[in-house]
Amino acid sequence: MDAHRAHSVGIAASPCDDALKNLSSPETLQLCERAGNKSQDSGIAEMEELTVPHNIKISNITCDSFKISWDMDPKYKDRITHYFIDLNKKETKNSNKFKHKDVPTKLVAKAVPLPMTVRGHWFLSPRTEYTVAVQTASKQGDGDYTVSDWSEVVQFCTADYSKVHLTQLMQKAEAISERMLKFSVFYRNQHKEYFDYIRENHGEMMQPSTKDNSGSHGSPISGKLEGIFFSCTTEFNTGKPPHDSPYGKFQFQIPASELLNQNTNLYFGDFYCMYTAYHYVILVIAPVGSQGDEFCKQRLPQLNIADNKFLICTEKDGEEVYYHAQDIILEIIYTEPVNLSLGVVAPISGHQLMSLSTANAKKDPSCKTCNISVGR
Repeated sequence: MDAHRAHSVGIAASPCDDALKNLSSPETLQLCERAGNKSQDSGIAEMEELTVPHNIKISNITCDSFKISWDMDPKYKDRITHYFIDLNKKETKNSNKFKHKDVPTKLVAKAVPLPMTVRGHWFLSPRTEYTVAVQTASKQGDGDYTVSDWSEVVQFCTADYSKVHLTQLMQKAEAISERMLKFSVFYRNQHKEYFDYIRENHGEMMQPSTKDNSGSHGSPISGKLEGIFFSCTTEFNTGKPPHDSPYGKFQFQIPASELLNQNTNLYFGDFYCMYTAYHYVILVIAPVGSQGDEFCKQRLPQLNIADNKFLICTEKDGEEVYYHAQDIILEIIYTEPVNLSLGVVAPISGHQLMSLSTANAKKDPSCKTCNISVGR
């Protein structure tokens, strides 16, 4: 047993006894985390022979839980009273260089039938790589533990938010989306060079690109969905798009009916803020039956385009009328190419406010308005 791993067990064993008494399910592990130096009262006895877990298997992975099982020699099974699990985020080049190496995430459970579920949004994050190793332990009459050697280390990655999680996030967004404003165009701000490039190299067809990693860490569209970003937020006093933009001083405007109509589906994609008072909602518009539509149908909650809290297309006096939520900033992703000939490109007169950019923006994990009680 190496010194670091032996120390890891020593600092975690004692506080876990109290946690185990409060388990709501005997198959769910609870977190125990404590820093300190190994000493005579550490609760770990001298190692005796115990079966070492091997062939570790991780399954049923969600954004904040997983199941774990392993093989072990059956002749020692009756002696095993507890399992110790060392779970850590996988080190990367961006990891905190000052992380205290002797403060692991320690999970302890009574020896229950395998597989067992490890669950906890306070220490498991979505779309994050982890390493895990396992010990078997036997609690002695004096409260000390006899432990086995550590198993091999295995790696796994947690999943994105599921539809259930996104629905919870959507409901939080709905709670602050009360007022609606009428609008008539979607718009996309870029530099002149962007539009020149589209004309010269793509026959005036704006091409979808992969969404960046802005917003919720668990959003299934980040880094996966391809689309073109549009906005529809209007100024309250004019009913027109704002003149300021962080993305460029040229604006492409297209009639709302060209992107959102009875031949398109509308999906909820994300809800987040960036340590600010205002919040963003990402919606996805996908033509029915398109590749983007199939992607969203499997992963995102679908909205009724005539009845939702964010973006509405409805009929009034025989004409289609469009409304957007006033109390949030909407970001629209359209999943197919869009022809510049369907709209107009013109310069805008405002300032280039880079502080409004959401490119690769990090969500505020402490905001109670836009976070849910699952992996952060």
